[in-house]
Amino acid sequence: MPLFPFRASHQAAIPTPAKASRRFRRVSATAAAAAVVLALTACGGGGSPQSADGTVELRFSWWGSDKRAQVTQAAIDAFEAQNPGIKIKAEYGDWNGYWDKLATQVAANDAPDIIQMDEKYITEYSSRGALLDLSKYDVDTSKFDEAALNAGKSEDGLTGIAAGINAATILANPAVFKAAGVELPDDSKWTWADFERIAAEVTEKSPKGTYGAAAYGTDEASLGVWLRQNGKSLYTSDGKLGFEPSDIADWWAFLKQMSQKKAVPSAAEVVEAEAAPLDQSGLATGKNGLAFWWSNQLPALEKAAGGELKVLRFPSKTGSASDAQLWYKASQFWSASSRTKHPEEVAKFINFLANDVKAGEALLADRGVYPNSEVREAIAPKLTPADVKVVEFIDQIKGELGEAPAPPPKGAGAIQEIVKRYTSEVLFDRLSTDEAGKKAVDEMAAAISK
Repeated sequence: MPLFPFRASHQAAIPTPAKASRRFRRVSATAAAAAVVLALTACGGGGSPQSADGTVELRFSWWGSDKRAQVTQAAIDAFEAQNPGIKIKAEYGDWNGYWDKLATQVAANDAPDIIQMDEKYITEYSSRGALLDLSKYDVDTSKFDEAALNAGKSEDGLTGIAAGINAATILANPAVFKAAGVELPDDSKWTWADFERIAAEVTEKSPKGTYGAAAYGTDEASLGVWLRQNGKSLYTSDGKLGFEPSDIADWWAFLKQMSQKKAVPSAAEVVEAEAAPLDQSGLATGKNGLAFWWSNQLPALEKAAGGELKVLRFPSKTGSASDAQLWYKASQFWSASSRTKHPEEVAKFINFLANDVKAGEALLADRGVYPNSEVREAIAPKLTPADVKVVEFIDQIKGELGEAPAPPPKGAGAIQEIVKRYTSEVLFDRLSTDEAGKKAVDEMAAAISK
């Protein structure tokens, strides 16, 4: 998906060169440390004890906002009311420290029993035997979309149950378009050429500092869509890169072209904007007409914008929505430690989170659209208008989806930092697109081959 600012839920930014280098070294070191501690993980140890009165205590870790903590605790309370012999101890924090802490816990055989897992790291943990194969336990997946279910499967078993479904989207701020006197695009038939033309027109007819679109290149998801539309892929099924340096060079070349036509902000403005939190993003503040976000981020962005936003499909090369090559992404997974002393109880809790209406009524759409179709239907009356809009979009594109992408291989956690760093180099004209493509692919290949 070329051209936009694909923003992750933890608000990653395009860094300055020096900052990028430091951050990359830090992320690489973290990834290496995680690999080492996972490799050292021994059988036995870990897990939560059983109390003298027979009550089983399970530790449950996740990352997220205060709101997520509140709704998740409500789900925990509902589960404990149904299962008085099981107590859930909550352990949560923000994204930045989550993975360092989890790697340390796993190394010390002190992993939480239930773990909120991300697709960037599930293969890393699964392949080293740190996650429980949930297919061996009583977790019902019969009401799950096949693509969402398969996202948590690998040769190591079913090590993740999708907590929510997302899709890559372009969000439009109608107020920006109205002020510029430009019509919103018809997302059922627009092309990348249309995207560029429309974004440049909005910039031209808007006050200085307002742009038709935000720049992309801060998340490998945007690269993944671009590659899929060009017959390539981010990863192959055997854990390799599915593209060549020239493919990512073309992606950056289009971004440079957009920048030259002022359809997107300048390099300096991109750095400044990408350092901002969600509520200060260009889309939320009316400085961008279009931006790339995951679908589950719409409610928070609408709240920040103080007005309605519109969900759009990606443009395609042909103008056909079925050629946009979108897919259902598992927003997060419910996973479990393979060292838990209480696998049956763990599975019971995960099954509750995935399939019980009481859990759905508590969690609603916080982690994306509910994967269980029956729970999704049951909680629909309780969803906010913004959440309903997301659910409708997810349902609308179901018949247009491309094949589910291969899961990220081991070491893929470093890819996003590499993409961001070289995007910055290209935008600041420190490297040509071809030079950046060669260097980036070499680093990416090294990261996933370790």
